[in-house]
Amino acid sequence: MPDLDSPGPGSGLALGFDLDLTLADTRAGISAVYAALAAESGVAIDTDVVIGRIGPPLEEELAYWFPPDEVPVMAARYRAIYADIAVPATVLMPGAAAAVDAVRGRGGRVIVVSGKNQADTERTVRFLGLEVDVVAGGLFGADKGAVLREHGAGAYIGDHTGDVDAARAASAVAVAVATGAYDSAALAAYGADVVLPDLLAFPEWLGGFRTP
Repeated sequence: MPDLDSPGPGSGLALGFDLDLTLADTRAGISAVYAALAAESGVAIDTDVVIGRIGPPLEEELAYWFPPDEVPVMAARYRAIYADIAVPATVLMPGAAAAVDAVRGRGGRVIVVSGKNQADTERTVRFLGLEVDVVAGGLFGADKGAVLREHGAGAYIGDHTGDVDAARAASAVAVAVATGAYDSAALAAYGADVVLPDLLAFPEWLGGFRTP
């Protein structure tokens, strides 16, 4: 696997991918972590509701369940237990491996940019055996744009409206997959340039994609 800290953009094709519910099905793992937090804290947490909102920063979700002064402590606890509980329960989204292989098969570079913290983003990518060039964590929405620009991403693929914002911020093509909280109609209405049902449709789309 290439160095996750690979510096700078190379020449030619580079595409960015979101992680949760784009490349990685983290629903079971995240649900288990919140169940553990609920058991430890005595706070009732509806994990089905939680996994229906995967995408935004951790602290935003925790704020639905805990008072503001408790959110930092609970976020630290979540991150402390995530690697042992959630990572082993994570699986590839349908078509994820083939999507990455399709980019690399064209001599392209794969840039993963996620809202998940850096350490757990790297752990998840390694656990899933994805061959990528760059991993950046702790970024959501338009804040992902700087990394995508730095590495010359021509498109950004994600499941959330925030990922459309990320692509816009990077002047990249916004490719949405309807595998998260938003269906195809919602993603199209938000302004995604391309909407795919899932990554199984990605290699065919990539075959017609040309960088500027």
